[in-house]
Amino acid sequence: MQRYLWQYLSLRLITGWLIVAILPAIILFWNYILSDNIQITQINSVIASSSVIVFSLITLERLTQFPGQKSMVTVLPTLLGIGIIVGLVLFIFRLPYSVYYLIASAVLGMLFCFTSQVYLRAVTQVVIGYVPIGRSQSLLDITHVRWVELTPCFKPTHLSLSFHAVVADLADQSLSAEWEQLLAETALQGTPVYNVLQVRESLTGRLPIKHLYENNLGSLLPSQSYLLIKRLMDTLVIIMTAPVVIPVVLLVAIGIRWQNRHNHESVLFTQHRIGQGGKLFTMYKFRSMIADAESNGAQMATSNDMRVTKFGSFIRQTRLDELPQFINVLRGEMSLIGPRPEQLDFVKRFNETIPFYRYRHIVKPGISGWAQVMHGYASDEDETKVKLEHDLFYIKNFSLTLDLLIVIKTIQTMVTGFGAR
Repeated sequence: MQRYLWQYLSLRLITGWLIVAILPAIILFWNYILSDNIQITQINSVIASSSVIVFSLITLERLTQFPGQKSMVTVLPTLLGIGIIVGLVLFIFRLPYSVYYLIASAVLGMLFCFTSQVYLRAVTQVVIGYVPIGRSQSLLDITHVRWVELTPCFKPTHLSLSFHAVVADLADQSLSAEWEQLLAETALQGTPVYNVLQVRESLTGRLPIKHLYENNLGSLLPSQSYLLIKRLMDTLVIIMTAPVVIPVVLLVAIGIRWQNRHNHESVLFTQHRIGQGGKLFTMYKFRSMIADAESNGAQMATSNDMRVTKFGSFIRQTRLDELPQFINVLRGEMSLIGPRPEQLDFVKRFNETIPFYRYRHIVKPGISGWAQVMHGYASDEDETKVKLEHDLFYIKNFSLTLDLLIVIKTIQTMVTGFGAR
């Protein structure tokens, strides 16, 4: 498949660095450069700007590799996040810097990244050739991909000019020796050949539970080193955000108390949930439902649940009802990111009816997660199976990059009120 030059990260890094870091330095510091009198303030500023643009472009490249991600959504949060980190370094170590240069560089950085991502979206339509045998036909319902049906008379030597990849159901017994030879020649010519399950997983962000036995379960084990790092990061983030979170918590508590001023219901709602390793713990949430919401037993929440109060609908939509779970995170019962903890009654039922459901408990449950931002609420068992496939994808791709993407999508939902919940 022919690649455009702009699709190479190295070219974007060099171009971005020249435009965002070097160009404003030449314009603003030209007299100092001519007189060979460059100041430490200018050097620090160029290093800071270079760090932001380089790490931003690398992060955007990693984030947009995950299924269903619109690159434009991640640009501003990525630039802001990395910019804040670099700014904190300058502040903590009291390094001198040029305000005018950094402002000019920041404007150029936003313009460059947005323009770059717009162009990348225009030239990177995925084209995949598929062998029309077995489960390959089931891929055709996946949008944003141009599917091209292959015939036994296609020429593998020409594939490098027309396809990003070729997909086939390699486990299907009807895959003839002729097809196998053609697929082998395709791979030798430089066009990757994938099994149908790999492609479905990478394009949908879900790990199909029907065919989980075809994966090596050992490969789904999360990184133990990252589990430790994640625990430290969770604690650090909560401590650092406490000055902002505590006032918000107080305001939400006052709003709930006003909503329930005619009864004596508590502001917090507690419920037993299943955590890592199947252990039971008490989860905290702000009360968002009416007092007798579960008088008829445990019920699955829906996007338009009639049990939710008016103020409760707002805090659920913006995820503010989850803030008390910071207590659970500090106690080590939950993480900021992970599969949502489920009620005991539902877990008992799903363990019996949904294959591999227990496997989602191999990591700590989270306040937000991949299934939450990609799917939202599950109102029945079929939707729970879909959410489980998202959870298994998260466990298999357990990493800092995926956690960062989930954080960005969660913040987007909190600020705009739109997105999966």
